[in-house]
Amino acid sequence: MTATNIKWKMEGDYFEGCNCDSICPCIFKGDPDEGHCDVTVAWHIQNGTFDDKVSLDGINVVALFHAPGNMFTGPKWTAALYIDEKATKEQTDSLVTIYSGQAGGFFAAATNLIEKMLGIKSVPIEFGVEGRRRWLQIKDLLELQIQGTEGADPNREALVTNPSFSAAPGSDLVISKSSNYSYNDYGMKWDNSGKNGFYCKFKYSS
Repeated sequence: MTATNIKWKMEGDYFEGCNCDSICPCIFKGDPDEGHCDVTVAWHIQNGTFDDKVSLDGINVVALFHAPGNMFTGPKWTAALYIDEKATKEQTDSLVTIYSGQAGGFFAAATNLIEKMLGIKSVPIEFGVEGRRRWLQIKDLLELQIQGTEGADPNREALVTNPSFSAAPGSDLVISKSSNYSYNDYGMKWDNSGKNGFYCKFKYSS
């Protein structure tokens, strides 16, 4: 059985932050506001299985991408992957297979945009959800906090519907803004606080 024949599924909470102004034009395949896009995407897997036997429940995963130009027509991306240190070896191996695109599904298409993988690290990942706030921390490496933007009706989330591309295909994205977004690893360092963010539920399968 090859990896692409293995059944897998994951669902849970996703959010992201980047260096573009809100709303990031990349989700409609436009050019990044600053000519490049430095985006962090985080997932908390509430329910997930790999090969019908490996549970992925409760695991956090973070991916970082640097796109030096237009994310779709420009040079390919550089990426790094961080997997929750509480994951077992079997869970980690399963997630690497999924996120590298070897198991098909959404990530098989997304990885075609990547030219260089900087590395995969097992680290403690703090992932939080409270109301319209989302936060993420990998100690000494990464901190990202976003807050949903308030629309005319404060009781409803402000949404982007039907984007051309997103990390949660088929879902509306809640328009957000980062209060803190800093990163320092693999020779890359930035502070992109006050910039674009999105969040929503995600659901993937092979």
